Amino acid sequence: MVFYFKARPEAGDYTIFMGLDKHENEELIRYGVPEDIWFHVDKMSSAHVYVRLHKGQTMDAISEGLLEDCAQLVKANSIQGKCRGDYNAFFVHKIYASRITTVKSLDSNKVNNIDIVYTPWANLKKTPSMDVGQVGFHNSKMVRTVRVEKRINEVVNRLNRSKVERTPDFKAEREAYNNAEKAERKALLREKKRREEMDRLEKERQAEQRSYKNLMVSDKMTSNKEIASANKSLQELEEDFM
Repeated sequence: MVFYFKARPEAGDYTIFMGLDKHENEELIRYGVPEDIWFHVDKMSSAHVYVRLHKGQTMDAISEGLLEDCAQLVKANSIQGKCRGDYNAFFVHKIYASRITTVKSLDSNKVNNIDIVYTPWANLKKTPSMDVGQVGFHNSKMVRTVRVEKRINEVVNRLNRSKVERTPDFKAEREAYNNAEKAERKALLREKKRREEMDRLEKERQAEQRSYKNLMVSDKMTSNKEIASANKSLQELEEDFM
C-alpha cells in the first residue's frame, strides 16, 4: 500500500507519496521514474517519501513550500534510532480493526533539529548485499540537506487530510511510463525528420531561384533587336545569293 498526499495549492499540482513499509519502499526504489525526488531523515530510520516533479523539472524547481511539505511528512513518519550504514527506512505501525496508527513510543516527532536528505530517484543505489529498504547513493554531491527544527502540526494535519491509500501496480505504472516516453521520442523523431525535409526542400527552392536569377542577369541577356541585327533575314540571304 502507498499513501498519496497533495502538496499545498500555492506550491503547484504536486503529489507526495510514501510506502506503508520497507517492502513497498523496495518497490518504489525499483520502479521509480526520473521525476521522483526521494526524501529521508538523515542517519535515522524513517519512511521513504517521494515527490513527483513535472516533466523536465529538477530539484531546483522545488519551492520552499513544497520542500517544507515533504520534510514535515518525513519527520512525522520518522523513527528514532540509528541506521546500519545506509538508509534503512521502514514504517512502524499497529493495526486496530484495519486502522493503521503510528507507534508513538518510537516516533521521533518530538525530536527537534533533524536533517532531511533528498536526492533524485536515479541517484539511489541498491546493491544485492543491502537489506530490504536500504539504499545508498551513486553520487553524494547530488544529495541535499534541509534542517527541520520542529514538527509543524498545521502542515502535517493538512497533508494527512489529503491522504489517499492505494495499492498500485508498480511494474505496470513503470511500463506505462516507459511506453509514453517511447511514444514521445518517436513523435519527436518524426517531427525532426519532417523539419529536416522541409529545410532540404527550402534550400533546393532557394538554390533554383538563385540559378534562375543568374540566367536573367542583364549583361548576359540578348534582346530581340540584337538577335535581329546579328542575323540576316531570308530575303537578304536570297538577294546575296542572286
